[in-house]
Amino acid sequence: MEPPLFLRAEARAGKPALARFTIAVASGKGGVGKSTVSLNLALALAETGAAVGLLDADFYGPNIPLMVGLTRKEWSGDWTVARRGKQALVTPIERYGITIMSAGFLLGEDQPMVLDAITMSLLLRQLTQQVAWGALDYLLIDLPPGTADLQQNLVRELQFSGVVLVVTPQDVAHLDGKKALQYYRRANVPILGAIENMSGLLCPHCGQPIDIFARVPPDRAIWALGVENLGAVPLDPALSLAGDRGRPLFIAQPASPQAQAFRAIAERVRERLAPPSSE
Repeated sequence: MEPPLFLRAEARAGKPALARFTIAVASGKGGVGKSTVSLNLALALAETGAAVGLLDADFYGPNIPLMVGLTRKEWSGDWTVARRGKQALVTPIERYGITIMSAGFLLGEDQPMVLDAITMSLLLRQLTQQVAWGALDYLLIDLPPGTADLQQNLVRELQFSGVVLVVTPQDVAHLDGKKALQYYRRANVPILGAIENMSGLLCPHCGQPIDIFARVPPDRAIWALGVENLGAVPLDPALSLAGDRGRPLFIAQPASPQAQAFRAIAERVRERLAPPSSE
């Protein structure tokens, strides 16, 4: 198991601290529901009274705007109402009690993000260091899957308090998740743990979980590498449907098993980031 964490972003010199705690939400492969986890985890943290920001840094598939009911056409505010010296700062959007900025706000919903590595690096810097985030307790950064240039640039540019990995109960998801895990370990980013999304379907009659996917053998699972299991989110079509309709399940159905799972995961993340007790 990973050692207890009490690394605050401001304690790591040489890189800007965007929040008290900056958390990367990552995965080794696509299709594991990483953006859904990022959004609902941010909402669960905000429910505790914390100031929470969410940066959708998935340039290839920025889905957070759709999940909170925002499109580039619908939002036409002035992005440069704040300044830092001569530098104009983009004003993020507030939705459901969290502060949001997304790569999806830069382009129309149907326009592909066809960028070279240098241009993407410059845009990424704008989305992080040229945004008026304000005083945040937590900033969650929803990353694209894998460990390509964008992820490496972020690790070089920002102070991360830790990374949360997202997997599904599939062999390939755990396999690719382990590859991402090894990268972040080599990059000296603290591992907060992993979340298993789509972890069984709850029977509508008895409430017992039903395995949709074959369980991953323990020796092949990401937990075999000493990663803490932060929690499991049951599979429910309503979870993705709520996001498609722009009203996350955590907001639409706050008493649902999925919302309860995110509350428990948020509490575990807070515990992992808390400084050790002086008692």
